[in-house]
Amino acid sequence: MGVLTELEAGMAELSTPMRVYVATGRFTEPDPDLPELAARIRTLLAEVVADEAWQRFLPGYAPPSTPEVCAALEPVETHAAAAFLAQVAAVDLVWPSHRHLPPEAAERAADRVVSLLGPEASWWTNHDAGCGAVNGLTPLFDSLLAGTDGEHFALALQIADD
Repeated sequence: MGVLTELEAGMAELSTPMRVYVATGRFTEPDPDLPELAARIRTLLAEVVADEAWQRFLPGYAPPSTPEVCAALEPVETHAAAAFLAQVAAVDLVWPSHRHLPPEAAERAADRVVSLLGPEASWWTNHDAGCGAVNGLTPLFDSLLAGTDGEHFALALQIADD
């Protein structure tokens, strides 16, 4: 099984209908960097907007531009990526006592995804770890983790309304 196929399988385990959206893929651009990753995040945000479950909460919303997505992202250390990814997939943003997935299953899938992208991967989030703020990508509550090894990418976005 190739890396992309395994990434797709691992990320699929982390998705939850109408709550946790995921995307994986292989870049087609030469030497992709943050702007190319941000463009994939925009595509994922467009999928959320197109989901009937969220249309009534997002009237008139359009995903931020690629530069705006880039500006909202903060780096995440690779050693912290798996735990963060498991949290995005499993723990509800609004009701932290509610779980979208069993923690063990989320941790196992997140560990696998992070190991597939490898120790040199770069990881990004819309959370500012220093102050705990979230640079929202939508008008709702959202939490993003995006990773890339320079060839493949994996995205997880949890969205919630209050």
